Amino acid sequence: MNHLLALTVITNDRPGVVDMLAATIKQNHGNWLESSMSHLAGKFAGILLVSVADNDRDALMDALEALAASGLRITIENAAFEQGHVCDKHSSQKLSGQRISISVTSNDRPGIVGEISSILAGLSVNVEELSTYCDNAAMSGEALFHLQASLELPDNLGLENIQLSLEDLSDDLIVEFN
Repeated sequence: MNHLLALTVITNDRPGVVDMLAATIKQNHGNWLESSMSHLAGKFAGILLVSVADNDRDALMDALEALAASGLRITIENAAFEQGHVCDKHSSQKLSGQRISISVTSNDRPGIVGEISSILAGLSVNVEELSTYCDNAAMSGEALFHLQASLELPDNLGLENIQLSLEDLSDDLIVEFN
């Protein structure tokens, strides 16, 4: 039986980090299924999902933990058994709620991510992917906050409810659905 391992990785950014992870997983008979990785302030951070046979699991976990000597901090969590696992991005199975992509733009301020996530949680919206960044407004040069997210909505929630709830946060907040 195969196990799913959820890994989080952080290290100083440098060439070869992904290759080191991929080689370790392959050498220990693991299968890299899904991942999301990014460069942030000189650090390389990522989360990935790996499938591994029961008899290879401990060896793979030991090999991944040994990468600490190379400066990689890796956290390993047992996710589940692979049986029944469905890669959502390639699935034809119907989900219980509607999936949407959303973009939010606003003047930047401390706490904005918390404000947005609190509203989404209050509406029982599941945040599946989240990406944020700041840049400067073209005309004024003021800091603008940008959020991109993939969300799964409960069956009884409409897009207009989300938009109105989020736009109530401030007059400068713009919500767009993709």
